[in-house]
Amino acid sequence: MTPYNRNYWVDYLRSAITVLVVAHHSSLAYTTFAKFDSKAYIQSTCPIVDTQKWVGMDLFQNFNDVFFMSLMFFIGGLFLIKSIHKKGSINFIKDRFLRLFIPFLFLGTLLMLIAYFPAYYVAHQNMNVMAYIADFFVIEKWPVGPPWFIWVLFLFNLLFALLHTHFQKVSEKVGRLLIHLKNKPFTFFLMAFCVTFMLYVPVAYNVGAGFWTGVGPFDFQLSRILLYFGYFTFGIFIGNTDFNGEIFSTKSAIVKNWWLWILLSMTIYFVLTISAEPLTQLVNDNKIKAFNAWMIYYLLYSASCASSCIAFITIFRKGFNTCNYWLNSLSENAYLIYLVHYIFVLWSQFFLLNVTIPAFFKFMITFIVGLAFSWGVSSVLRKIPIVNRYL
Repeated sequence: MTPYNRNYWVDYLRSAITVLVVAHHSSLAYTTFAKFDSKAYIQSTCPIVDTQKWVGMDLFQNFNDVFFMSLMFFIGGLFLIKSIHKKGSINFIKDRFLRLFIPFLFLGTLLMLIAYFPAYYVAHQNMNVMAYIADFFVIEKWPVGPPWFIWVLFLFNLLFALLHTHFQKVSEKVGRLLIHLKNKPFTFFLMAFCVTFMLYVPVAYNVGAGFWTGVGPFDFQLSRILLYFGYFTFGIFIGNTDFNGEIFSTKSAIVKNWWLWILLSMTIYFVLTISAEPLTQLVNDNKIKAFNAWMIYYLLYSASCASSCIAFITIFRKGFNTCNYWLNSLSENAYLIYLVHYIFVLWSQFFLLNVTIPAFFKFMITFIVGLAFSWGVSSVLRKIPIVNRYL
């Protein structure tokens, strides 16, 4: 359940990112780089790959991929300290265990078993359910799907709950420093950029930007785990202040310049997008070292991540401060939408495989079906008291 006695704009921001997650997964089948591995579909770029492709899907999914999960972890940290103080450490951990870990492990596994069946059928042309289940756990090694975010969020929550008494003084000191940045937007951006670069680039450069690892369903993107932890911690620091009245006050220079953040984020992402090919060519022509080219690209990537996060935060802080029926409903159902949407996305992409229409229309159908059906299923499930309590 979403408590509406705190911050509408944060609830609505979280909900908007959830919608972006649905749209992101809806686009992956139609990117120009999408590839399917019939031996182990988990090695594919996405579980369903269509023959209809469009470069616009590349631009859309990459824009999301650069920033939106970092922002999700930032939001996840905003109310952590206040929640621990309200519930106490033991009750907080119990609540997170029931709200995050149990749904991830049991409900997440069941939902992913339903979601991934079309990928298995495309790979093997086999409808044998028992063979599919065996393949799911043995060959595909228990694919986690989108719920990876939930177990990592639980881990971060658990860590800070156990250490918060030692962390409290540090959090308060950093919070007091952050308050002074409310009228220093460039300094705030520079700080977010430095955090992004330092926590992401060294790992990504050495292990590869797309490298995932883990055991069973406890899978995570190694290149970004420090980045996500950093944004989660950043959220804790800001959440331990009166951020609505200080750093994210509607009168602060950071929020008042929301439209500049939009222009900046779009400009940096545009430069990031067009830089890859020229940098590659310069390396191939021996005019620049590969390391230098990567550092230029990662500088732009870090700036894009930081500016996009700030843009979304300021847009919602500036414009979404009052109650709205549909946004309330979306906010109340956002968690379950996140959990169940992959079923409707993958099955929609599967049913559209042999339909001859442009990739954009397939994407729109998949997105609308995925969002509408997951929203509807969530609304029905939340009529069950225990589901409504924890999800």
